[in-house]
Amino acid sequence: MESHLALIDQSFNVRYSSWVREALDDLPDNFTITDPCISGHPIVFASRGFLKMSGYSKDEVIGKNARMLQGPGTNRKSVMEIREAIREERTIQLSLLNYRKDGTPFWMLFDLSPVFSEEDGRVIHFIAVQLPISRKSTAFTSGFGRNGFDFGVEGSRFPEIVSGSCRKELCMDSVMQSVPLLAHGSLEDFDTRELEAEESCEANDREKQKAAASINNILSVLTHYSELTGKLVCGKRSKLFGTNLLGSSLIISLGRIKQSFVLTDPHLPDMPIVYASDAFLKLTGYARHEVLGKNCRFLNGPDTDAEVVCQTRESIQAEQPCTVRILNYRKDGSSFWNRLHISPVRNASGKIAFYVGVQKEEGCKNECGRGLNPEIGQLGAVGAVKVAVRSLSMGVGPSKS
Repeated sequence: MESHLALIDQSFNVRYSSWVREALDDLPDNFTITDPCISGHPIVFASRGFLKMSGYSKDEVIGKNARMLQGPGTNRKSVMEIREAIREERTIQLSLLNYRKDGTPFWMLFDLSPVFSEEDGRVIHFIAVQLPISRKSTAFTSGFGRNGFDFGVEGSRFPEIVSGSCRKELCMDSVMQSVPLLAHGSLEDFDTRELEAEESCEANDREKQKAAASINNILSVLTHYSELTGKLVCGKRSKLFGTNLLGSSLIISLGRIKQSFVLTDPHLPDMPIVYASDAFLKLTGYARHEVLGKNCRFLNGPDTDAEVVCQTRESIQAEQPCTVRILNYRKDGSSFWNRLHISPVRNASGKIAFYVGVQKEEGCKNECGRGLNPEIGQLGAVGAVKVAVRSLSMGVGPSKS
């Protein structure tokens, strides 16, 4: 848990000046910022307005996936649309039924926008503005809550029709029969079966403009405080300079693989690391920003066998997998024997898109203690990476020509 929270702190500390949180807290908007590069796509910042609106404390929100706001009446189709926007790394604005901590439902205008690194065009954060749609609050705050119970307040009688663009409120049967969405897994993993055609409550043009303006204000703050660190962010993807990006959906899929591994891109100069698992960072002691964009040779040291390094290089040139025993070094200078397996990863068209390197420290009992053969564990990780790349390379994943 501590390491997960450390990654969340790092998500902001590396990219922005230390004053960014205070500046964001001064904004009146209800919003969260999430990091798709961290396993589970957690919330890494929540505004004061959001906490007041939702009823949650900061400690209850940071590190959690945004699914915590959803409940039995949340429209599954809307959630699927949000998932697709995340996969495609684009903006989306829609009305969504969510729930406060005390279980009361409320309609809000949900506006999601990606934040790009100006240096390489990668998506590093998503801004999500939640603007309550005020004019239909009576029907929902006095009706049925997250578990379908009548809160016993005046006006709890379910209305048949609500005036304005909110055409029809949630019917009692759908509340009682629905099950909480995404109780397990992330926003991107929910079961899309049995989509329910629930009526939505549309925001007016003024509310839509207000949400869009909030996105721009938040982005301006992030841009300003990223300039102070030299790691600039922007609201639109900049020129990519030939860099092959990993889509958010691929990053999320790779984040589910628990072994220590890195993904490198042989089509870029010096074959840099384009993805590093949390387990790899824990094994080596490096932070993610210290790893991405570098060749794996930074793990080598004074006693690393040059012949073994040459063997791995020859295997890559021959486009063949290999397994070696190599002496590597952590960030603190301590050495460890690494059972390294390297394998090419092909996309859906059969061309090599990446190379995956899976590390297993000799003497580590984490896997052996469960009776898992190290070789089987490494091959399993390679297989999972290949499935993730092939299944996404026809869409948002990498595609080599």
